[in-house]
Amino acid sequence: MSTRTPKTSTTVSRPAASSKSAPKSSAKPAVKSTAAKTPAKAIPTKSTVKAPVKAGPAKPVAKPVAKPVAAKPAAKPAAKPVAKSVPAKAPDKVPNKAAVKPAVVPVTMAEVEAAAAAVETVVVNETAAAIASLLPTPPRRSDDAEPERYRPSLGTVALAAAGPGDPELVSVRTATLLGAADVILADASTLPVAERFAGRRSLIRSLVDADGLTLEPAARVKLAVESARASRDVVRLLGTDPTTDSSWAAEAALLTKAKVPFEFSPGVSLISGVTSHAGIPLTGGRAREVRILDADDTTIVWADHGDSRVNLVILNGADRAVEIARALVDAGRRDDTPVAITRDGTTVEQRTVTATLADLAVVVKASRQSGPGVMVVGETVGKRSTLSWFETKPLFGWRVLVPRTKESQTGLADHLRRYGAVAVEVPTISVEPPRTPQQMERAVHGLVSGRYQWIIFTSVNAVRALREKFEEYGLDSRAYSGLRIAAVGLDTADALEQFGVRADLIPSGDQSTASLVDEFPEFDDIVDPINRVFLPRADIATEGLVAGLSELGWEVDDVTAYRTVRAAPPPVETREAIKSGGFDAVLFTSSSTVRNLVGIAGKPHQTTVVACIGPQTSKTAEEHGLRVDVRSETSNVFALVDALAEHGEKLRLAAADSGEYTWRPSRRRGAARRRTT
Repeated sequence: MSTRTPKTSTTVSRPAASSKSAPKSSAKPAVKSTAAKTPAKAIPTKSTVKAPVKAGPAKPVAKPVAKPVAAKPAAKPAAKPVAKSVPAKAPDKVPNKAAVKPAVVPVTMAEVEAAAAAVETVVVNETAAAIASLLPTPPRRSDDAEPERYRPSLGTVALAAAGPGDPELVSVRTATLLGAADVILADASTLPVAERFAGRRSLIRSLVDADGLTLEPAARVKLAVESARASRDVVRLLGTDPTTDSSWAAEAALLTKAKVPFEFSPGVSLISGVTSHAGIPLTGGRAREVRILDADDTTIVWADHGDSRVNLVILNGADRAVEIARALVDAGRRDDTPVAITRDGTTVEQRTVTATLADLAVVVKASRQSGPGVMVVGETVGKRSTLSWFETKPLFGWRVLVPRTKESQTGLADHLRRYGAVAVEVPTISVEPPRTPQQMERAVHGLVSGRYQWIIFTSVNAVRALREKFEEYGLDSRAYSGLRIAAVGLDTADALEQFGVRADLIPSGDQSTASLVDEFPEFDDIVDPINRVFLPRADIATEGLVAGLSELGWEVDDVTAYRTVRAAPPPVETREAIKSGGFDAVLFTSSSTVRNLVGIAGKPHQTTVVACIGPQTSKTAEEHGLRVDVRSETSNVFALVDALAEHGEKLRLAAADSGEYTWRPSRRRGAARRRTT
């Protein structure tokens, strides 16, 4: 008890000592303040609890305290917490930590996961806020918002020629009109051209009725007029050659009658396009005149066309060629006059057979070709043997299967096209975002805030993954300012340049991570202000690259930027073509493309030419029972196409020596496999 008395006296005397003037006057305010603050602050210490109970000198203070408690019911609830808290706060009632143990609440795993998710959300929000604070906030704009453009009360109509067949032969003016058109009214045969050049907002309509029949000219013009009067710009895409077919003139006359303005955009004529792709000049030597005839015209008198100094271009004459040849010989033409028949002109399906008027029947029967085409008769046909350039391409007409990632290889189809081949791409690997994007988001924050000295891209997908993350945060290529950038592979460097960034380091030799490590500079604490490298990659580990950079003194943030998963199987028709030899060649650019293609579609037919990049891809193909015909030692897909073209040229020359018309493996399924090149 002797120890408590001094503590009580000390506590009570503090408020009294604060007013040194009059003890009486200081007591009343003390009573009021104690009564007013007792419910909220009566339990902070042990001394304040015991002051009204034990202290002798505190009696003058205790009397006023009792009055408010008795007079006002509001004071009773204040007394209860005081009484309950005395044993809780007393030192002899809380001897050790075990007394606190019952207060711990059990937590379930679901609650832990929910708490973790909440923490991750906070981290993401903080990262986004930090990145946003480092750059100016871009103006807000709806995804679908477009600047309003002036529209006249009456739109225009353009009559445009689609060309002889190859979409690449469309005129620049026609391509521009298609890109700016609101509505494209296309003949059924021109739909590929319309889809190729249409703008993002263009509406494409095929001019056929419910039964699949071509609409009449009046019905076509009615659709164009209605769209033009709705202030829409219309392109009427013609599937006929305006040089030889005047059907466009009838539509133009109806537009004039409806008082709708129009323009005409011509293109490459069927006559000039087909004959030039067949390597046949229309004049030369003794021939100074060209006549264009239509075999469907029943009024033609063939006896009027026996002059050998006049070359004949006969439209729709392919299936009547033998009959026409006999008629021309009867008209006086020499039977050794050269003649050519071309079908599917200007496309990779183009086929031309040549003969003389005398032996044409035998040659046509041996070629086993049919269908509409252009027939050319005259002296200049004989020059085709030295002027043919299109059908003699090493991969002409080949269908090349390209297993690829979900994103297509930029420029690959065009490179195959240079050699006359058609690329058929089949997705085998799907590129997906990482399951946990927080690591990538923190890396982007560090990139913007100056955490890294270098950033290394080992694939095109890594470039795209980071670019998509930039766009998500409203960033652009300026975020790379101050960074040094390394790229593995020319395709990766090209992808960076498309984003406006040029790589500082590209391996000079083999485009591999090992070559990059050999050429990567060592960290120098005098020259390099930061020793950290950002490595965005796939979910497949890159220990070799990380270890090599670490040996050079760099700290590497190895971040999963994307993951690769097996794609869904291709359509049934594609799977059947793969297994039955419908493709002439297949390009394997990595071991994963081999495994995934075999997994989702089966093994290519034994007659299909197999081309692989590098020894590792070739080894994987052989492990799956495939024979590798073409191998490129350079890890570049364009070099692989070049190697395939060399192989195709050998097959073409061998076919020419044996008198065969085709060297496509898919057309010669019974032939033996060629040696590996």
